[in-house]
Amino acid sequence: MPGLRLLGALLCLAALSGCVRYRPKPLAPVRAERDYRARTLEDAGLRAYATAHLGPQAVWPPPSLDLASLNLVACYYHPHLDVARARVRLAEAGLIAAGARPNPSLTAGGGYSNAPESPVVFRFEPGLLIETARKREHRLLQARSLLQAAKLGLAEAAWQVRSRVRLALLERVVALQRLETLKAEEDARAEALALIERRFQAGEVSRPDVDGARLELSSARVALRAARGRAEESLAGLAAAAGLPFAALDAMPVEWPAIHNPPRPEALPLANLQEAGLLNRIDVRRMLLEYDALEAALQLEIARQYPDFAVLPGHSFEEGHHRITLGLALPLLIRNRNRGPIAEAEARRLEGRARFLALQAQAIAEMESAMARYEAAVGEVEESGQRLLAVQRERERALRRAVEVGQEDQLALANARVETAVLERTRLEALAKAQAALGALEDAVQRPLQDGLGPPAVPVESPREEKP
Repeated sequence: MPGLRLLGALLCLAALSGCVRYRPKPLAPVRAERDYRARTLEDAGLRAYATAHLGPQAVWPPPSLDLASLNLVACYYHPHLDVARARVRLAEAGLIAAGARPNPSLTAGGGYSNAPESPVVFRFEPGLLIETARKREHRLLQARSLLQAAKLGLAEAAWQVRSRVRLALLERVVALQRLETLKAEEDARAEALALIERRFQAGEVSRPDVDGARLELSSARVALRAARGRAEESLAGLAAAAGLPFAALDAMPVEWPAIHNPPRPEALPLANLQEAGLLNRIDVRRMLLEYDALEAALQLEIARQYPDFAVLPGHSFEEGHHRITLGLALPLLIRNRNRGPIAEAEARRLEGRARFLALQAQAIAEMESAMARYEAAVGEVEESGQRLLAVQRERERALRRAVEVGQEDQLALANARVETAVLERTRLEALAKAQAALGALEDAVQRPLQDGLGPPAVPVESPREEKP
């Protein structure tokens, strides 16, 4: 029996040598919070990541943040991308599992017999499972489709992060410019109140005029205080969209030169945008791949109607004789021919088809609605913003010249400055609405329309991932 023991020991050693060992990786909430709060723009990994995308000549951190730099920061830090990466890893593991071939089996035994020819009895029966009906090919096809869908899911997550960054940057820029216009209005109203109070002391105006000016100045100051709060809130929102703590962006200037020049609707034809959106929307492409996986899953369940079988060659030694046998293990499909799983796979495919058609219809509706909203917003910018503001600025310049030559007084100029500040704020709100509508249109077609700046290529391997 020593040879049999040696063979068994070698088989066990070979089986255990390739086993994966468990490595604990517990969650540490306190450490995770500390690491999050320690994130900065000066991080060495972020600098290397930005340099790889912007080129070695790029300065990092930049003197001011724009959409491009914030996109890079978000793609480096944002946790939603890590979730999408984990789904890709899961799909990659699914592909490995789908391609695995069944292991052979081994049945062995031995004992003692009182036969006079030989007291030793043993048997040795290997088994080899044979898959039929191309089941492994169907599993691989399903897993490959799911893997490609997961990779598109990562690209879709990157677009969603870019969309949040764009919206947060818009809110931040608008909040800061709104603060400037309200400060200019407050200064003009304070100057007007001082002039009215001097006239009241000289008996040229009545008390209601002074009270009205004070009330308007008080309202302007309340609005200015609220605008400061919204500016702080917008900074917190921008930091969250970039995956950073509030302190990392505190006092960091931001810029968006294109905010005042939204493209004309004529430059964005709806038909071309719809075609581009239906062909290039990441979620549409992802759902097509998921539907391919459902097709493969149905094919796999249909293939499982046909049984796999095991080839069982055997060798035994008994009563001094060696016996060699060849067996076949085949399930009897009497009660179950896989009808239930086939019906479930067909129902899931039907659901996948319905979800795809619903997504396609939703995409068309979103594009049409966003385009109509954008056209209206651009028209509002042109009417209530550019034209009226241009007239008001010219009027203020004329009043300033008249004051210099003594044809008008300072109060008229101060009131004109108030009107200019109010119109500038009106135009700013119209611009914010137009840029938000443009962002919604970009989300509907999932492609940049104004600056051509989409999210950077996001690798499956996280640049911040801990190495084992």
